[in-house]
Amino acid sequence: MKHEHMDLGQEAWVDYYSDYYSKADSESVFERLRDELEWEHRDIIVFGKPVKQPRLIAWAGDIEYRYSGQTLPIRAEVPALREIRERVEATSGETFNHVLLNYYRDGRDNMGMHADDERELGLNPTIAAISLGVDRRFLLKRKNSRKGETPTSILLEGGSLLVMGGTIQHTWRHGVPKAGRLDKGRINLTFRNLKWAPGERPRD
Repeated sequence: MKHEHMDLGQEAWVDYYSDYYSKADSESVFERLRDELEWEHRDIIVFGKPVKQPRLIAWAGDIEYRYSGQTLPIRAEVPALREIRERVEATSGETFNHVLLNYYRDGRDNMGMHADDERELGLNPTIAAISLGVDRRFLLKRKNSRKGETPTSILLEGGSLLVMGGTIQHTWRHGVPKAGRLDKGRINLTFRNLKWAPGERPRD
């Protein structure tokens, strides 16, 4: 398994495993999740207005998760997701209790630049992301970057694992840009460890 560690400075880092799943296994898991999960096309709040997300989402977790003006209720983890989570936990050495899945149906679906810095994730959360299906570009850009500064680009291959840690959610933003006329799909699973539910006091 190929592993690359990237030190981004300011105690932010990324670990990338390009062949975490074989091509055949990646395609098989992609199809299973695409066909078995309950996908939703939800609104998010952009500049105070509801806008349809340019992708479909699914999730699982025993704690509610709130982001971009929406709350994802508790939803049971299906066997396929449990198998993936346990494998990712073994590799990363972390424990996760929530997974958010984004289904990019084609090159028009995308993810804007953002940081996973919700209070419920704690100070410096470790977040692990599995990519299945077609390869897509992943951009990283410093929050205090100069105007015109070129983002760091990583090609997330189908079957890869990306782990983000340290201060990265407070010092960098990340996103998945549009990919022109690409007509193939990608599913991304992001595993998180929520410390408490929205509106609750921090747990000791």
